[in-house]
Amino acid sequence: MKSKKQFKISEYLKKKNVKRFSFFIVIAFVFLVFSKLSDDYKQTISLKLKLINLEDEIIIQEDSLDVIYAYVEAKGFALVPFIFKGTKEIIVDASAEVTTRPNQFIFDTQKQEFLIEDQFGKSLKLINVKPDTVILEYSKRASKMVPVILNKAIKFDVGYDVKGEFKLSQDSVKVVGPLNIIEEINYLESELISLSDVKTSIDLNTGLNASKYKAIEVFPKEINVQAEVLRFTEGQIEVPVTIVNGPEQIDINYFPKSVTATFYVDLENYKTIKASDFRVECDYNEVEKKQSYLTPKIVEEPEFVKRTNLKQKRIDFIKL
Repeated sequence: MKSKKQFKISEYLKKKNVKRFSFFIVIAFVFLVFSKLSDDYKQTISLKLKLINLEDEIIIQEDSLDVIYAYVEAKGFALVPFIFKGTKEIIVDASAEVTTRPNQFIFDTQKQEFLIEDQFGKSLKLINVKPDTVILEYSKRASKMVPVILNKAIKFDVGYDVKGEFKLSQDSVKVVGPLNIIEEINYLESELISLSDVKTSIDLNTGLNASKYKAIEVFPKEINVQAEVLRFTEGQIEVPVTIVNGPEQIDINYFPKSVTATFYVDLENYKTIKASDFRVECDYNEVEKKQSYLTPKIVEEPEFVKRTNLKQKRIDFIKL
């Protein structure tokens, strides 16, 4: 029994010593890595140019050389990210940081060293950059502005409607692409806006449907749509009838002298409606031979009224 206990204790101590030894090995390795990463190193880093603020019509050719090579000096810690990501992106403003020639952008790496250093940050020191000049070839596409048509299927809750019109952040957009396709486009519809039981104001973004046109781009990609939704009610009011273009030297008598106009309006404006806000006319020039009545029409109404109608569809008259 004694010998068995001694064997178990010795085994336990051996395992414990192995764990301690492994721990110290790991600690030593970590210190070694940190020591190495604290040293200065020199390395070549690939930089990919990304142009911003380009005109919508411009396309950079895929075969353009857009990579430069920066020889830098830095602590090992600063260079670690480039082990996992071999290329760093450099942002270049096409409106200010390149020289423009017909179908070419010229990026002078020597003149723009400060730009590269600034995007590297203080942790890396730039020694040199190659090549001295980068030429980016581009082509230009056709473009034009086209109107936007709102495509909607909106059902309002009972007693609710839109006050005024739907407001679009853009009433027209730019389409860019091959000339033969651009010439075919006269307008673009928005993506379908489908809503039901609406009783609160609308404020949303929607895309533009250019799916039937190949190889074109739209700027902007989406628009904002807003509409004020309020409670609405119907009302009616008596409006006098006016005869226009009556026959010369002939008096006519007509009946009724006024008609009932019905209207659909938001509650806020309902109490402001007056008969003088409307004008109902009958045009004598529209009377056909042997016709003994006139047709009344609403020719003036308040802008905020949604729908109008006349209860009386004809005005009888006689020549005196």
